[in-house]
Amino acid sequence: MTDKSHYTAEDLADFDPKTELGEPGTFPFTRGVQPTMYRGRPWTMRQYAGFATAAESNSRYRYLLSQGVSGLSVAFDLPTQIGYDSDDPLAAGEVGKVGVAIDSIEDMAVLFDSIPLDTVSTSMTINATASILLSLYIAVARRQGVPPQKLSGTIQNDVLKEYIARGTYIYPPRASLRIITDIFGYCEQEVPQWNTISISGYHIREAGSTAVQEVAFTLADGIAYVQAAVEAGLDVNSFGQRLSFFFNAHNNFLEEVAKFRAARRMWARIMKDRFGATNPKAQALRFHTQTAGSTLTAQQPDNNVIRVTLQALAAVLGGTQSLHCNGKDEALALPTEASATVALRTQQVILHESGVSQIVDPLAGSYAVESLTNAIEAEATDLIAQIDKMGGTLSAIEAGFIQRAIQDSAYQAQQAIDSAAAVVVGVNKYQSKDAVKPEVFRIDPVLEQQQIERVRQVRASRSASEHAAALAVVESSAKDGRNLMPAIIDAVEKRATLGEIANTLRGVFGEFREQ
Repeated sequence: MTDKSHYTAEDLADFDPKTELGEPGTFPFTRGVQPTMYRGRPWTMRQYAGFATAAESNSRYRYLLSQGVSGLSVAFDLPTQIGYDSDDPLAAGEVGKVGVAIDSIEDMAVLFDSIPLDTVSTSMTINATASILLSLYIAVARRQGVPPQKLSGTIQNDVLKEYIARGTYIYPPRASLRIITDIFGYCEQEVPQWNTISISGYHIREAGSTAVQEVAFTLADGIAYVQAAVEAGLDVNSFGQRLSFFFNAHNNFLEEVAKFRAARRMWARIMKDRFGATNPKAQALRFHTQTAGSTLTAQQPDNNVIRVTLQALAAVLGGTQSLHCNGKDEALALPTEASATVALRTQQVILHESGVSQIVDPLAGSYAVESLTNAIEAEATDLIAQIDKMGGTLSAIEAGFIQRAIQDSAYQAQQAIDSAAAVVVGVNKYQSKDAVKPEVFRIDPVLEQQQIERVRQVRASRSASEHAAALAVVESSAKDGRNLMPAIIDAVEKRATLGEIANTLRGVFGEFREQ
């Protein structure tokens, strides 16, 4: 980005507010997706949580709801993310460590015990196994007497960024896209209030990208998903309404505000000009934001409260629809209940005490913000054009272009920290001699064995013939091109486990191995 220190009207000499900004809630949505923004409805306050067993996580969710959280955000453990049951040898030592372990419908029922799914919005950070987790959620809602039509929430379901930046993929990219479009098609008819994908720049930024790369690569992934859905015969004006995005809120305050505004304007133009979307709801980019975990430091962890506050404020001024604030101790371990509460209070103070929610897009017209917004859009548009010339996002991933670009940026950023050209307070400047030892949240290792016994009890108590027949339908649907969702929902209701369903699909699609 720019190193300019001063902006004037000359930086916006060719700037037309009518076409570049418009009014809030209207094309190109630079100023926000709603005419009144937070005056009409506050952003959804989510706290990303999940650890150990379903019962342990359920207790944390109910606590957060009691403290004013308006939406849940579920973190799953690594075995759940990559399609292994808790008793699989490959899951050893990872059960419940970075999220909650979910093996079967019985776990999902406990996870949402006493949480009314017809009134609570749930976001699930899950990708390769998104179809299975959504099926489990639908099945548990049915147990509660809640029809799918009343469910609201989001599954991340963004597998392309897994190949780019995160690594929790299972199947080859083209098979993964098929599963994603099956989810689009099913939810359009059966779960109409569900956001079927959260196209994620968050992990791209966490892997080391710049703000421009985060926008460009995220929107390039979005283009690939929309193209796949259109080729599958879906209506862009319909499924386009249920697309959502997930961005990182990083440290450079004004750049981050501009980034969000630029992404919104770019996506509106992409949907209108490239895909012919005429429905304003299909043109509007709605997004969730999480503060940047990679900026948190183990040294002087109280400083992280300040970092998170500034990042959260940038997200709000940038027009986010929902927000998660990281706990101050997340550079050390999962957040304690106390630090999770402070993170939530950060959002509540911004909403109720800062006054920024009372003005829609209060930084509009700033020489600096509008210039930065234009610069990010121009540079990100050039990057997308490069990807188009390579044949699109899948080709760029297969060639390693996107991965290399992120790695180069990450290397340069680390060099700047190592040389102190970029100051990180408490790390390479203003260090403390006395190390602070904060309270750290630990997972009881006994819980892993309890979860292993739980999944084995499910297998022992179910009907062997019913679950085997259901898995056979999953296999045949994968082979003959039928929509997979009805078969997976039936399989989880017959108490097939997540690992069994994922392995059935592995048998048809194979597994991806990075070259």
